[in-house]
Amino acid sequence: MKKLLFAAAACTMAFAAPAAADHHSESETRAALEAAVAADWRGEDRERDQYRHPVETIEFFQIKPGMTVVDYVPPPGWYTKILVPYLGSKGTYVATIRTFEGGSPEGQARQRVFPEVFPRLTREDMEKNSIENAAKIEGLNTIYIPEEMHGTADRVLVFRMMHNLHRWGLVPEELSNFRKLLKNDGMLGIVQHRARADAPYSYADGNNGYMRQEDVIKLVEAHGFELVASSEINANPKDTADHEGGVWQIPPRWASQDEAKKAIGESDRMTLLFKKRP
Repeated sequence: MKKLLFAAAACTMAFAAPAAADHHSESETRAALEAAVAADWRGEDRERDQYRHPVETIEFFQIKPGMTVVDYVPPPGWYTKILVPYLGSKGTYVATIRTFEGGSPEGQARQRVFPEVFPRLTREDMEKNSIENAAKIEGLNTIYIPEEMHGTADRVLVFRMMHNLHRWGLVPEELSNFRKLLKNDGMLGIVQHRARADAPYSYADGNNGYMRQEDVIKLVEAHGFELVASSEINANPKDTADHEGGVWQIPPRWASQDEAKKAIGESDRMTLLFKKRP
């Protein structure tokens, strides 16, 4: 498993979350989101916006300032730096990890301290960069979810992690945990590397990073959710999704060092929104 990164990215200019983040008109909400995405403290993260479309993705997931949002396995904090200012002073951002059995002892140790360490480092980075009017930051390890957190989340977000949950056999347990965290009208947003619809399961079982969209939908719906909508926001037709060695052969990992694969950009991705079933 990849090491969790806790280092905060440097920035060149301070950013204060706009007061509009606490209002709810469509224009003010859009302005708050665009300001959060454009903020200088995001540094090099902004180079990936062309592939990850954060404004459109957050809007598709119907995330509004003031909400409580659970971000599943956020390190190194790419969406953290957008969501924390955008949610505003009335919002709550819950950075969430899981201690994965079978990981290295060092990795498990980092995961155990994550609920304290990641929020603290994020707050320190915010203070250093004069980030104000931002969301409350909490940490959680899904090995244990306190009862007082049940039914408190408006959204749970899973970015590029469903393949890991699937190959590690954790889909049933973690989807059950997401249901516990969500309010009755809460929703689950998923962005996932997408295999071709006709890809053999031997390639699309998660071990190459890719999964078939139909398989993801069926898995999630089988565990207490209903598909609300899908989007092509994060589609990339340049990605053939059949790389020997998996998704890690193309950017941002680019393990292949193949210039042709670098030109692909980041992976073709499904973007799915589910609601919690009663």
